[in-house]
Formats: sequence, structure tokens, C-alpha cells
Amino acid sequence: MEKIPQQKPGNCLKVVLFGPESTGKTTLSQKLSEHYNGTWVPEFAREYLQQKWDEQQKICEPQDIFPIAAGQMKLENTAVNSEEKIVFCDTDLLETMVYSEAYFDGWCDERVREAALTSRYDLYILTYIDVPWQADDLRDRPGQREEMFRLFEQALIQHNRPYMLVKGNLEERIKQITNQLNTRLN
Repeated sequence: MEKIPQQKPGNCLKVVLFGPESTGKTTLSQKLSEHYNGTWVPEFAREYLQQKWDEQQKICEPQDIFPIAAGQMKLENTAVNSEEKIVFCDTDLLETMVYSEAYFDGWCDERVREAALTSRYDLYILTYIDVPWQADDLRDRPGQREEMFRLFEQALIQHNRPYMLVKGNLEERIKQITNQLNTRLN
């Protein structure tokens, strides 16, 4: 069985932005990586699924889960090999697993599940649903934001992941996160 190995970082602090769609993860992860002169790991699924939509007008299907997870881990492993002291991941495989289970009636590719449950990060930043919904080609559950948020928070609790919840506008969220990260970096 093909595996998705996570590269073990040296002295790098690894932070994951985690939560439902349209909750500001990409903006936050980019702003934080700029603030700390760190590395930003984009969400592989966004580019992968946008290309699928543009070419075939199809949304995510079960057979897409493994390639998405493998692509995400490749991006992350490349970033971790850099000399940066902090890496901000726009997503991780636990998020891929949560989405897979939510969209495909509890199903997730076992290789992805195994990688999601064995991958480790220093901090998860759970983004709350108090920012306006922004529609695009890929986002499709504006009426289920509370339900999706609960699934993400439940996954962090169930799998004993260190996390903090952020709420408010961009500036408020950045202040909450930098207060937390500054204590970890000093």
C-alpha cells in the first residue's frame, strides 16, 4: 500500500490553519507567514479541484482524495526542508480526512486516514465561522457552516491535537495568534 510520509522537521515550528471552507484560513496563513518571515504551504486541493472544475465541470470525487493528500504532503515536506523557523500550512491531511468523511458518508481512503492520524504539528488554529461566506466554484455548503465547524473541532478533540480557536476580524485573529505564537517562539 502506497504511503504518504510526513517529513520530520528539525527545529521548525509547524502551524496548521484548520476549519471549514470560507473561514479565512488562506488569508491568515499568508499574513502570518509574512509577519514571521516564515514559509507558507498553500492548499493543494484548491488548485487541483479548480483545475478539475475548469476542465471537466466536476467537483471532488472519492478517487481525488489520495492525490490531494499526496500533493499536500509533498508541498509540506518541501517547505519543512527549508531553513525556516516556522511553517504555516493552509491545511493538513486531518482536514482532508474530515472533508472526505463529511462528503462521502464517512468514507476516507485508508492511506489518507493513516497519514492524517500519524502526522504531527505544533499547533492547529481553528478558524470560526464568524466571517462572511464568499462563494466560488468550489465552495458549496454555505447553509452548513455550523455543522462543518463542529466536525472540524470534534476531529481536533478526538485526535488530541493542540489547538486554539480564533474569532473576529482579520486583525483580531492575527493578534490572538501572534500572542500565542510569540510565547512558543521565545
